[in-house]
Amino acid sequence: MTPQEILEQYGPRESMEYDVVIVGAGPAGLATAIRLKQLNSDISVVVLEKGSEPGAHILSGAIMDPRALNELFPNWKELGAPLTQPVAEDKFLFLDETGAKATPDFFLPDCFKNHGNYILSLGNFVKWLAQQAESLGVEIFPGFPAAEVLYDEQGRVKGVATGNLGIGKDGQPTENFQLGMELLGKYTIFAEGARGHLGRQLIAKFKLDEGRDPQSYGIGIKELWEIDPSKHKPGLVIHTAGWPLDPDTYGGSFMYHDADNKVEIGFVVGLDYSNPWLSPFEEFQRWKTHPEIRKYLEGGKRLSYGARAITAGGLLSLPKTVFPGGALVGCDAGYLNASRIKGSHAAIKTGMLCAEALAEALAAGRQLDELTAYPEAFEKSWLYAELLQAKNFKQWFKKGRTVATVMTGVEQWLLPKLGIKNPPWTLHRDKPDHAYLKPASECRQITYPKPDGTLTFDRLSSVFISNTNHEENQPPHLTLKDPTVPVRINLAQYAGPESRYCPAGVYEFVKGEDGSDRLQINAQNCVHCKTCDIKDPTQNIVWVTPEGGGGPNYAGM
Repeated sequence: MTPQEILEQYGPRESMEYDVVIVGAGPAGLATAIRLKQLNSDISVVVLEKGSEPGAHILSGAIMDPRALNELFPNWKELGAPLTQPVAEDKFLFLDETGAKATPDFFLPDCFKNHGNYILSLGNFVKWLAQQAESLGVEIFPGFPAAEVLYDEQGRVKGVATGNLGIGKDGQPTENFQLGMELLGKYTIFAEGARGHLGRQLIAKFKLDEGRDPQSYGIGIKELWEIDPSKHKPGLVIHTAGWPLDPDTYGGSFMYHDADNKVEIGFVVGLDYSNPWLSPFEEFQRWKTHPEIRKYLEGGKRLSYGARAITAGGLLSLPKTVFPGGALVGCDAGYLNASRIKGSHAAIKTGMLCAEALAEALAAGRQLDELTAYPEAFEKSWLYAELLQAKNFKQWFKKGRTVATVMTGVEQWLLPKLGIKNPPWTLHRDKPDHAYLKPASECRQITYPKPDGTLTFDRLSSVFISNTNHEENQPPHLTLKDPTVPVRINLAQYAGPESRYCPAGVYEFVKGEDGSDRLQINAQNCVHCKTCDIKDPTQNIVWVTPEGGGGPNYAGM
């Protein structure tokens, strides 16, 4: 049965009405909810979260700039916010295969300096933020993914519907069937993170990206380790560029020494890479074998693993963030500052700016219109100034690592010293990430070493420690517009890149009894990173919401 047929047979859906409906219990969604309640405790607010609890699907480095948090909760230390490990030292290394060159502190641009910032588990921070929201009267519904945007007769967003429960693989209701619910609001705010399922639909429907550069993304892959106490340096922050990536591929890594002998390591690869043989997961595993990285990890134990796409296009790719009845906040819009590898402070700030526009609109008795005060406030904010300085960061990397390194230094080290906050030139991108992939026959094939199970690992053992799980008897949430395309085009022309760009082993090409190839989708492994939705060269893969509570359950990430 189609969703429409199910609704016609089992409907109508029950509905609940609120002043504001928020989709996503990450930093942006929760900051929106909290600020609303701070401004007017009588405003009714509900937050929907597809994870099993707030923080379950949250993945980030993470170093937090507390500037926005200081504005949201000036007394966050007294309230017990889990920011306890300040950054003590910054290192930026350029790696070749065996050696490393450190950038002198004097020449390190401000975007790579973290004095005053904190190393933390963003998942634990979001759990704390959810507690603050609930103490203010915000209702949070975990395990309820928003599956559909609802529109009124004038085409304005009037709310969302949660997904149906108890639908079998065959699309038929099972004995556990439960119809989804409608959450209706005077305004609906979308805070789903990068490449949000509904945010993407809204951008297309309202043409919010018209006149903007195409959004650009990176895939961030992370592991949490417990290392030998003698090698642990609380507060040490290391970023690297260079090996193992080639000079034309955007990317880099991080190592953050948190408290209690914990070290967070990660690798980011720009999803505009051109060689279909490249595997971001394998590049990350290879990076760990570098002498400058290996020396910290040997003798340690890997505790957790995860992956998530991040926005990297910056200010020039930022869509219009408001439409009739709602708005996009945080990474659903793309506010992350790629030059700082930081988005949580931007998520909190945009949530607050949106909430202030919402409170004003509700106080005036308005509803379902455009919150124009929100983007106007953003353009007057410190966040806009920060993103303006970094507007060309990702674009320079299309000209190679050397040019990008020099120009990042000019724009974020030299120009600020001259008092210039807006680089007097602007670089534009004209292609989405998937369009950069070249045919496999034109590219160098990459052979990756086998994992040793101690320092380097395979995908399946990695997914296991992400605590990923999905109800098996449900319709696939990784869908194909045309099931013939993966073999007919992707495998034939691009050597089946989905088997390499997915960091969770979801996609694999297998041989049938007759020797023919077919794409097998192991949806159970999906960590909801959205890479396939972004990088598929034919844009044939569409990620849709699975049953609530499915996906990873990250611990300490």
